[in-house]
Amino acid sequence: MLFDDLDTALAAARSCRLCQRWLPEGPRPVIQASANARVLIIGQAPGRRVHESGLPFNDPSGDRLREWLGVTREQFYQPDLFAIMPMGFCYPGKGKSGDLPPARICAPVWHQAIKTHLSRVSVTLLIGQYAQQYYLANKPKTLTETVKHWQKWAPRTFALPHPSPRNTLWLRRNPWFEEQVVPAMRDHVQQALYD
Repeated sequence: MLFDDLDTALAAARSCRLCQRWLPEGPRPVIQASANARVLIIGQAPGRRVHESGLPFNDPSGDRLREWLGVTREQFYQPDLFAIMPMGFCYPGKGKSGDLPPARICAPVWHQAIKTHLSRVSVTLLIGQYAQQYYLANKPKTLTETVKHWQKWAPRTFALPHPSPRNTLWLRRNPWFEEQVVPAMRDHVQQALYD
């Protein structure tokens, strides 16, 4: 789908009901964007807390992500700084070991329609395996290996693990991520925000 401007694209995405029959809590697309955004964050899908508040990364994952980025909550929720667009726009429901995967329909239907109007974005963060599988060609098979090869896509794109508290063990086992990747990513994000 193509739209003349970002406001029209966002209004259409926010009123989307394409997968409502599969959503246990009903549709509530969560997205933040402005044509002036400098950084694009592509995550997985809203969790229950985000579904309830309508605010992306309004949970402990968001707290950790903002820490990685070196930004305040106020900065993070400025659409002129950060566009936030998940792979699945709505909360997919609970699975056996966490939330279900994001709906597969959102990215093919909405991402390009929205990204077309984000011409000022200079850094994109791909958070988690679903975003990385969708956007990175010739990537390694595992998330760990993909993140380890972050320089292959930097400085325009950074592949990150999900900042969920569920990934604390992964972060402990892979200290190189917070020692090497986070500082490099933070520097490029800060430069993008204030150039």
